[in-house]
Amino acid sequence: MKRVLVSGGLGFLGSHLVNSMLKRQDVEQIVVVDNLWTGSAGNEKYIRDPRVKISNADVENFRSDRLFDEVLHLASPASPVWYANDPTRTISANIIGAFRLKELLKPNGRFCYTSTSEVYGDPLVTPQPESYRGSVDCTGPRSSYDESKRCTEAFLFENNRVHGLDVRVARLFNVYGPRTRPDDGRAVSNFVSQALSGEALTIYGDGEQSRSWGYVDDIIEGLSRLFWKADFDYVGPVNIGNGREISVIDVARYIADLVPGTQLVHCPPAPQDPTNRCPDLTVAERLLNGWRCRTDYETGIRHTLDWFAENHFPRLRRKLKRA
Repeated sequence: MKRVLVSGGLGFLGSHLVNSMLKRQDVEQIVVVDNLWTGSAGNEKYIRDPRVKISNADVENFRSDRLFDEVLHLASPASPVWYANDPTRTISANIIGAFRLKELLKPNGRFCYTSTSEVYGDPLVTPQPESYRGSVDCTGPRSSYDESKRCTEAFLFENNRVHGLDVRVARLFNVYGPRTRPDDGRAVSNFVSQALSGEALTIYGDGEQSRSWGYVDDIIEGLSRLFWKADFDYVGPVNIGNGREISVIDVARYIADLVPGTQLVHCPPAPQDPTNRCPDLTVAERLLNGWRCRTDYETGIRHTLDWFAENHFPRLRRKLKRA
């Protein structure tokens, strides 16, 4: 039986991933480490289980008198609003957090890490394969997140090369869905919160920048296969995302249509906002038994809107247009 540590386990993705892990029969304990910087105490209700122990601590300072069979490192903000406001803390959570967590891993244990499509920067190649080295500004306004993710990948893969560390790294593309905080700051949660609050949806620039929107249930299944379900010898990052590319303004228009009376307003472009994001999923489909995202963004958006209305804006549920 295994002991598993999940940093960031009360966050949007982390709590969903713990749910998936609780279906395993080979896990005797899951220790969740979260300082609630971008996580939510409310997510604890979704992972209540005798096997789960929650520690409210910074990942860099967490201590344990026992080692773990698996470590899953998710502790990091993922929204520019959050990481731009505290770049030092962002870098520390990713890099120093990884250093600390590796010390808590048993010999021959597995280290799993959620990296990001941001390592590709503003890509000149689309779709982006894992072999693409990216077009990243290492001193720009997004660099605390981009570069700390890239550096943590380097740390893990060098430990694999030099010491044989068992590593699984996912590069995530634009995940959305229930359990996102209203102040998360990313496009879908922003649009949904603004629409349900009766505010105009803020589009940065012309909105033609494209993203590959992955509904959380699909992404969690991909992560579960990558981190523990699938058996393979491949060493390297794996793109996990939706292969369907949709512009930001199209998503905003769809949400506005679901909440009658919602307006759109354009704001100045965000600094160095990437023009496109689309994963090459060849590696993922080969390694993860044909995994792919199966939830179309229209269905995922409706699920997300319903969840936000139920949990954050219950008086406004009747405003929603039903398909």
